[in-house]
Amino acid sequence: MEQQVLTIEIYGADIVCASCVNAPSSKDTYEWLQAAVDRKFPAHKVTFTYIDIEKPIENEKQQMIANRIADDEFFYPLVMINEEVIGEGYIQLKPVYAALEKYGYVTEAE
Repeated sequence: MEQQVLTIEIYGADIVCASCVNAPSSKDTYEWLQAAVDRKFPAHKVTFTYIDIEKPIENEKQQMIANRIADDEFFYPLVMINEEVIGEGYIQLKPVYAALEKYGYVTEAE
């Protein structure tokens, strides 16, 4: 079975979310998540995109998500895989890995 290339979008800002005390910054989460996913699923292609919600966003769908974060509908950092919300605020690996496995991604050992 050929896996599709998934897109992981991380929405965030330079300022740490006020509700996410002691959580890493959005940019740190983006870098950490990219390294962790690449390590866990080295044979699979994953596209990572960081969207700064405080800067102009040209993509209409991404702007709509940024607006929802600004309206306090979501905490940031917000992680989405193929337009599905996987986590927000304090991001954990288990739900991200589970979402990737749902799309057929497997580790090298499997």
